[in-house]
Amino acid sequence: MNDAPGVERWKEHQSAFDRVRSIAVTVSEPRSADWIAEQAHVAGNTARDHLQRLVEMNVLQTSSGETATRYAPDPLYTRMQALRDLLDSRDRDDLLELRSDLQEQIEDWQSTYDVDSPDDLREQAARTDTAEQTRELRHTANDWEIVAYRRRLVEDAIEHYSDYAGSAPAPA
Repeated sequence: MNDAPGVERWKEHQSAFDRVRSIAVTVSEPRSADWIAEQAHVAGNTARDHLQRLVEMNVLQTSSGETATRYAPDPLYTRMQALRDLLDSRDRDDLLELRSDLQEQIEDWQSTYDVDSPDDLREQAARTDTAEQTRELRHTANDWEIVAYRRRLVEDAIEHYSDYAGSAPAPA
């Protein structure tokens, strides 16, 4: 369990709570406390205590698995963290430029594949002649959804910039 490079250093510099939190907030699907404990190099009971605390802090949410409670990031917490990261790293003009870049990427996919949405692209993927084409279209559809989500996030940051950043917007 401790054979992976850097584990001892990670344990030395991060508390058990921080290790549990760092694993739990990055999972892409709900995971059991035992799985998170193994990844965070803590005991199962320690992980369960910290996971419960993170649930009470609205950082994680729970779901019932076949054999155990599962933990995943709370989508609202994740969205607020992403908004905070955007506002900490960019001013309003940067956000407007980022929105343009993201919109341009979506328009490029619409033009390249002659479709209006990732779902349309997945329908195309179902009719391709090769596995490679299918994989490419599915991959692009997934990327498109991520870019569209990010664009909505940026639009939220732009729309509420003065409220979220605590300052008046720059003149247009």
